[in-house]
Amino acid sequence: MTLPQHVVPSLSGVAPGATVSVDGDEAHHAVVVRRLRVGERVALADGGGRVATGEVVETSKRSFAVAVAGVDEVAEPAPSLTVVQALPKGDRGELAVEVLTEVGAARIVPWAAARSVAVWKGERAAKAHARWRSTAREAAKQSRRAWHPVVEPLATTAAVTEVVRRADLAVVLHEEASIPIGGVEVPAAGEVVVVVGPEGGLTDDEVADFRDAGGVVVRLGTEVLRTSTAGVAAAAALLSRTPRWGG
Repeated sequence: MTLPQHVVPSLSGVAPGATVSVDGDEAHHAVVVRRLRVGERVALADGGGRVATGEVVETSKRSFAVAVAGVDEVAEPAPSLTVVQALPKGDRGELAVEVLTEVGAARIVPWAAARSVAVWKGERAAKAHARWRSTAREAAKQSRRAWHPVVEPLATTAAVTEVVRRADLAVVLHEEASIPIGGVEVPAAGEVVVVVGPEGGLTDDEVADFRDAGGVVVRLGTEVLRTSTAGVAAAAALLSRTPRWGG
């Protein structure tokens, strides 16, 4: 069984024999809610590829200390996976972020598509973005990731078009596409982008913009998936043909 993971701001310069303190809400949840105790072994991650393992040597209500026994430097997975997720309604956005983090997305881009039912504006936008970031953080801990995903600020269609343009491979999910997702060649390195539209579907202009930027419009199958689950299905289909998943 893998060790429970806790997040720290940085593990730069930490070596075996050092003691690392974990404070604040992260420690409070571990000690008070999870009842972390002295003598337990845990993993500490900074989300940037460093993971330290060791034994808890001290606890209080809002802190605990770990005697580091080992430190691993984990290479960033390749190819890198970016998922552009159109804003879903309700709490389905957090569901999408959770499963995309578990499957290995490096970057999640919330997108205000033309037909998105949900709207992020003002204070609501800040709160929604914070929830997505918190969900990604917790999912990364649960899935024991060394590299934690970045949740970007809300993007316009123009910004998403540039994400597509810079990608080594960008696929745009569309139920009426003639190309199956299995028909595209997946690079072994670089950046793979998946664009997921909203509940109301992509507009013709959005599809044209992404295609002109180099995106490949593909379908997943005969079934129509929800926007909150289509991204993870596409990511799995692509990653299964890369070295990341043994392809």
